[in-house]
Amino acid sequence: MLKSIPNYIKYIFTNIFFLFLFSLVFRMIFYTFFSQLDEAQTIEIQKAFWLGVRFDIKISVIAFFPLASLILIVNYRFFKNKTYKKIAVLYLVLVYLVLTLFYLFDFGYYDYLNIRLDASSLRFLDDIKISSQVLIESYPIYKGLLGLLILCFLIFIFSKFIFIYFSSQKKTISKKLKAIYFIGTILLMSYGIYNSITHYPLRWSQAFFSKNNAVNQFALNPVLYFFDSFAFRSEGVDINKLNTYYPVIARHLDLPKDKISFERKTAFDSTFTKKPNLVIIMMESVGVKPMSYYGNPINSTPYMDSIIKRSLNFSNFFVHKAGTAASVFASVTGLPDIDDVKTASRNPMVINQRIIFDQFEGYEKLYFLGGSANWANIRGIFQSNIKGLKIFEEGSYEIEDRADVWGIDDYDLFKESDKELYKLHKKGKPFVAYIQTATNHMPFTVPDKKENYKPLTNSEISSELLEKSGFKSIAQLNALRYLDFNIQRFLDRSKESGYYKNTIFAFFGDHNTAMKRTDLFSKEYDLEIQPHHVPFFIHAPNFVKNTTINTNGKLADIFPTLASIARVNHTNYTLGDNLMDSISSNKNISFVYLKINGEPSVGLLKDSLYYSRTNVTKTNGLYNLNEKEVKDYKSIYPEITKQMDSLLNAYYHATKYLYFNNKKLVE
Repeated sequence: MLKSIPNYIKYIFTNIFFLFLFSLVFRMIFYTFFSQLDEAQTIEIQKAFWLGVRFDIKISVIAFFPLASLILIVNYRFFKNKTYKKIAVLYLVLVYLVLTLFYLFDFGYYDYLNIRLDASSLRFLDDIKISSQVLIESYPIYKGLLGLLILCFLIFIFSKFIFIYFSSQKKTISKKLKAIYFIGTILLMSYGIYNSITHYPLRWSQAFFSKNNAVNQFALNPVLYFFDSFAFRSEGVDINKLNTYYPVIARHLDLPKDKISFERKTAFDSTFTKKPNLVIIMMESVGVKPMSYYGNPINSTPYMDSIIKRSLNFSNFFVHKAGTAASVFASVTGLPDIDDVKTASRNPMVINQRIIFDQFEGYEKLYFLGGSANWANIRGIFQSNIKGLKIFEEGSYEIEDRADVWGIDDYDLFKESDKELYKLHKKGKPFVAYIQTATNHMPFTVPDKKENYKPLTNSEISSELLEKSGFKSIAQLNALRYLDFNIQRFLDRSKESGYYKNTIFAFFGDHNTAMKRTDLFSKEYDLEIQPHHVPFFIHAPNFVKNTTINTNGKLADIFPTLASIARVNHTNYTLGDNLMDSISSNKNISFVYLKINGEPSVGLLKDSLYYSRTNVTKTNGLYNLNEKEVKDYKSIYPEITKQMDSLLNAYYHATKYLYFNNKKLVE
């Protein structure tokens, strides 16, 4: 029977089969090296695998469909024309190359963020130079390029071989049979794309069937998921929704009830005779889970542990969105980053904002980072909103020993920052400084030795302990230990320079590093909010008491809180609040923006409760973080669910409104 099938039909399905095998190989590579399914149930892994096979069949058919259409039109003449041969071989080489690039980028993206490649990854193209350097310094890119060339050559030879193998058409067939094979092939390929016997086709959302996100991620095909995720795009301001929920946010933030206004003035009866300095330190990729202070079994952060014990610590502090650019934007503007695809910092329409950082009158204002401020348009966020700001970046420092793509390492960054702060201190000028660290980021570049810091070796940490800690590698652990060392060294320098006693030091993590699931904070991992839970502590022995506050806090609260501690009169136009204000302390919440089952979503945390809702399908849930089991309580506590949903909507739509309605007045 097979002999009676025309060769051009065999050629179509043979190529689809090999494309499927090609995708399947990459699925097995992902399973072996990236999937982190050690704790997953076997039955769920099997289900995810077979779902993945269906996704792989779908992408294989889609990838070959254009060439198959041509073949069905010209049928047996396809093998008689050399032009068709060139088209087929070139097309297949390109298809295999594109698929390979997608899979390889997906491996790196998942290794970094624990999610498969999606449309939001395009934000890295905005900083193509930096992104390219990260790839070069983190992965064997040049060997990879050589490998791609070899792959293209092999595919070229293989495609020619298949073409020649099926090129001998011994007999022609009738028009009726051609029509039957044409329709039959179209139907089979259509079914391969539809891939379902139900009323609905195979969709990416079917991959998210498990409470274990690693299982769901394993089921996805990154090529299909990348294009499917384009459905989730940023939306504009919905003024009707804002009017509906403004009364809710007005009650929560003590805003005017009779008009839409987020303006809150804070004036102090007395201020400090000598203005205190402020130093805000953004700690790259630091969450609570990798810190020994919060129970990590490895003594990963001994210096920070000691500092926290002598500081005002906020144990339930969450960033709005897991990403460095998003956290810089939110910490400076006081507005969450809720952009679906890129980051708010890259949107020229929302850069202009009235912020508290700009209201420190009589202060020198500085921004330090090891690389370039052009990254993610961060320069625009700072310079367009802060008068008199001085930016120190690569090319600005006396001594520059570039460590990697992120510029000078944290040791030199803190050292050079201290030099500038010392100059201002000697001149009697108070300052507000924002220092953005980067060494605790891939490619995790640390020195072989720096003063009393020395990286650990594989022999010094057992594989069992590393697994229990959640760290993915010794390199990841060493980068955190290096940051920990540099923070203590910076405080030591500030004492030597003389400005320590009159300075308020604020430390916060921009997001958690990608870690494996462990018993520590496992509920947050399962609900996908672990990347948002970060440390925030204020070290200022002369200005704050050493204590831990367990109520919720959010990134937008940083400047309202610090301005109040420093007794700086200011007007707050943002969604941030003073975490120290006893009047609103019972209202403290955390607002997060994340992806749930691949869909853009928002969440609200208050005390032990976490409420989440997806933006498109409106799927919601209420969870108790103090319980080990992930159980949805929305049907049990409908009133609490309703209240938290209203406040969540209020924060979301207020953020959208303020993006475009919090502009600085023209002077």
